[in-house]
Amino acid sequence: MANDKPVNKDGIGRTFIVVFILCLVCSIIVAGAAVGLKPKQQEQIMLDAQRNILSVADLLEPKMSAEAIQKTYSERIEPKLLNFKTNELSDSIGRYDLNSELRSDETSIALSPAEDIAKIRRRVNSAEIYLVKDEQGKVSQIILPVYGSGLWSVMYAFIAVDIDGVTSRGITYYSHGETPGLGGEVDNPQWKAQWPGKKLFNEQGVPAIKIVRSGATDSPYGIDGLSGATLTSNGIQHMFDFWLGDNGFGPFLKKVREGALNNG
Repeated sequence: MANDKPVNKDGIGRTFIVVFILCLVCSIIVAGAAVGLKPKQQEQIMLDAQRNILSVADLLEPKMSAEAIQKTYSERIEPKLLNFKTNELSDSIGRYDLNSELRSDETSIALSPAEDIAKIRRRVNSAEIYLVKDEQGKVSQIILPVYGSGLWSVMYAFIAVDIDGVTSRGITYYSHGETPGLGGEVDNPQWKAQWPGKKLFNEQGVPAIKIVRSGATDSPYGIDGLSGATLTSNGIQHMFDFWLGDNGFGPFLKKVREGALNNG
């Protein structure tokens, strides 16, 4: 009589096959979802950028819908590419990606230790800036992207500059990892409310905005430092020292002060 030994259908080999098939199916589902959701994610990233630009330009209304944000942005904001070598503006075509620009030697340059006061390592060759138009269609202010290292993170902000090329109209930090309640106070509306009307340059055209000790803000150039966050405050100072200087937007803003945009 044959010895009919029962087959073990629960062997380790079958278990591995089942696990492999499950992993493969899950990977396909996740990859498909990522591809399918990518356009929506890109749309949300763009909408968030538009919201922050309108906010610093004082054009964002409470509970503004996505459609209203897009409409106001298209009517009042004109993106431009600023070439740091020539300080000339050109039309911004397509979606500008700062991180992609910084990864390429063709679109960015490495900064020397002496130049890199903001601790950003590299600077793009061309930055996307934003011209803000008034209701008559004339340029009334310029939104500039600035960034630099704080205590824990690289802090990214938009600074609004009046058409005089000197006066700050406002600031908003749209990405950072600073400590809540300390360096994170860059998000505090009371701190941001100090910026409108402050002078970024002195009468000689030298960068003059200063992050100062608490209570010492009577100067037209003084911004109250963040209490308990000295290193974040220092990072903000170094950020503006760089971006208002010769390797940043300084030469372009000098042209603005000389009337370069008045004929736009």
